[in-house]
Amino acid sequence: MAAALAVLVAAGGVALSRYVRGHAIDLIKERYGDDVEIAGLSIQLFPNIAAYSGRVVIRQKDRPEYPPLITIDRIEARTNWAEAFAGKVSSVRLQGLKITVPPRREQTKEQKETKKAPRLRAGTIVADGAVLVILPKKEGKDPLEFDIYKLTLHGAGPGDPMTFEAVLKNAKPPGEIRSSGKFGPWNTDAALTPVSGSYTFRDADLGVFRGISGKLSSEGNYAGQLDNINVEGHTDTPDFALRISGHPVHLTTEFRARVDGTNGNTYLDSVLGHFGRSSVQTHGMVEKKPGDRGKTVSLDAIVSGGRLEDMLRLAVKSSDAPMTGAISFRTKIVIPPGDGDIAEKLQLDGGFEIDRAKFSELRVQEKVNSLSHRGQGNPEAPETDTVASNFRGKFRLANGTMTFSNLQFDVPGIAIALRGTYGLIDEKLDLRGTARLQAKLSETTTGFKSLLLKAVDGLFAKKNAGAVLPLKISGTANSPSFGLDL
Repeated sequence: MAAALAVLVAAGGVALSRYVRGHAIDLIKERYGDDVEIAGLSIQLFPNIAAYSGRVVIRQKDRPEYPPLITIDRIEARTNWAEAFAGKVSSVRLQGLKITVPPRREQTKEQKETKKAPRLRAGTIVADGAVLVILPKKEGKDPLEFDIYKLTLHGAGPGDPMTFEAVLKNAKPPGEIRSSGKFGPWNTDAALTPVSGSYTFRDADLGVFRGISGKLSSEGNYAGQLDNINVEGHTDTPDFALRISGHPVHLTTEFRARVDGTNGNTYLDSVLGHFGRSSVQTHGMVEKKPGDRGKTVSLDAIVSGGRLEDMLRLAVKSSDAPMTGAISFRTKIVIPPGDGDIAEKLQLDGGFEIDRAKFSELRVQEKVNSLSHRGQGNPEAPETDTVASNFRGKFRLANGTMTFSNLQFDVPGIAIALRGTYGLIDEKLDLRGTARLQAKLSETTTGFKSLLLKAVDGLFAKKNAGAVLPLKISGTANSPSFGLDL
């Protein structure tokens, strides 16, 4: 009798195993319409139900040129009899889960509707160590790959999105991303599957990018589908610094962006950055161009009513900003890919205005004061009578050298027009142009020198000016040298 019962149970187990195997394949095909392979399926019936499988491979039969959509090394599923009759699996553990998302299909009128959802519902799915690979739209480009070392899904059921919690390691800059939200319902065109949620990104080390440093944290929300995800959030970097100066500033941003998850390109609709008493409004994109190994940053930036000392703190080595004043500018910013220093790769093209600027270094400001007084024909005025300077002009930055065109500098009594360069790394100045004085040349000094200069006043006299002199500025930003370019 016992032997007969054992035979019946064994036969029932084999039959049930075949039924479960066939039913599982039917469910997957019903949802995904794909070819399915399940190796080594075994069933445990008592006291509860457990199912174990070997390798599972799911292919999209209408897209044989791509790798399998899903591969799983091993599946463990558990439930009790009551939940089984209700069409629910309590828990599922997936080992070696790999999802490969192919490019979005071309939409056609004949394209069939998404298959109806499976009737089975899963409670909790754990897939730690999962890998998500997103294939590029164009051949020859590298796929995006994400290592998800912790992943838990809940509520996988008929036509409903799954909730999830995930932990990822971001490669560059290195840091941990934690995210939770909703994924699905699954679309047979995987790139169109909806996804939404929130994320936190902590202690990302910006030092992996040569030329900058700091620890970045970010929080935000996202929603969309894999090939078009809208993201809103903010970042906080208390110790952001450029290597050329080494002075940390507290940088915060608020941003709105769109991310193409199929290639990693990011389109920045709005980024508002704050540091010191200044704000920078930018928009642009971070995308990979044909033939490049990395992504190019292309931005348009605007500063209105910012502080010159904030900008200089980032860019110059001296402990105190060499100048103070109000600054406004517009510029295009390009940072090409590569491992070079940011200061050497950075490209700028724009224009600026600086109002009521004053030099922090007393001896430099006194030179400017003296220049102003002489230009007004009042050379004996005290050098301590501080005057403010105004600047405006156009600039281009490439290979670490700032080139100025139509650079104008004026103080009471004198207007200077210059062209030339400034070295972002070595801080060297090489500017040449003209100085248009309110006074005649002989009026810029006193005594015997003034008498001698009266003889040449006519050589430097110009219409609507007392004198126009050829001028050069050399030295460094901290110690400029003014002289005649004879």
